[in-house]
Amino acid sequence: MFILGMVVSTLIAVPITFFLLAVPFPLRFRLVANWARFNLWWLGVTCRIKAEVEGLENITDQPAIIMCKHQSIWETLMIQLLFPPQVWLLKRELLRIPIYGWGLATMKPIAIDRSLGVRSLKQLVRQGKERLNAGLWVVVFPEGTRLAPGVRRKYHPGGAMLAEKSGYPVMPIAHNAGYLWPRHSFLKRPGTIRMVIGPPIQSRGKKAAQILRETEDWIETTVASLPVPVSR
Repeated sequence: MFILGMVVSTLIAVPITFFLLAVPFPLRFRLVANWARFNLWWLGVTCRIKAEVEGLENITDQPAIIMCKHQSIWETLMIQLLFPPQVWLLKRELLRIPIYGWGLATMKPIAIDRSLGVRSLKQLVRQGKERLNAGLWVVVFPEGTRLAPGVRRKYHPGGAMLAEKSGYPVMPIAHNAGYLWPRHSFLKRPGTIRMVIGPPIQSRGKKAAQILRETEDWIETTVASLPVPVSR
């Protein structure tokens, strides 16, 4: 039932994004984010998955670079509601997904080709600075892909490099969504997901390596401290 609702809402939302192209992006994002709002509500109705978010007081008035643990699709929905307006760093091939990718392409993503190496990093820094200076949050999943709970992967330097070159802080986010909405899984488990928003990690006067180390340490330490959700 949840998947059905998500598919139907996507088929409705994507054409709307094209009709809204003439609307200023901040307002357009808030309107389109109602798709995420509906699906989180529908997830609670159909699968009995709720959420608790800590650290809302750490969200600043100015945009930052969001670096978030990536375990599930759930966090991609939740952060849309917490940090409007925003853009994502993502793989260019995602824009080729029929319907969903077409709508995603209208939301100013920083779409990179990972095979280009240094050129893709320069693109991230250039476009990321443009987005931040325009008042948009930039979302980066530093491990580059969804990972099962308890699994770690080397953090990519792109988000930290953007922080160094732009001077904007990093907003670290940890959560345990992968236990209830596992990657590559059709089945979901009822329970309460916990998300923690950390204090901003300042970037001025720091090199990317230091920013990345501080971010990774905070995220991984916080993730390890979160309990395994109990299915109810």
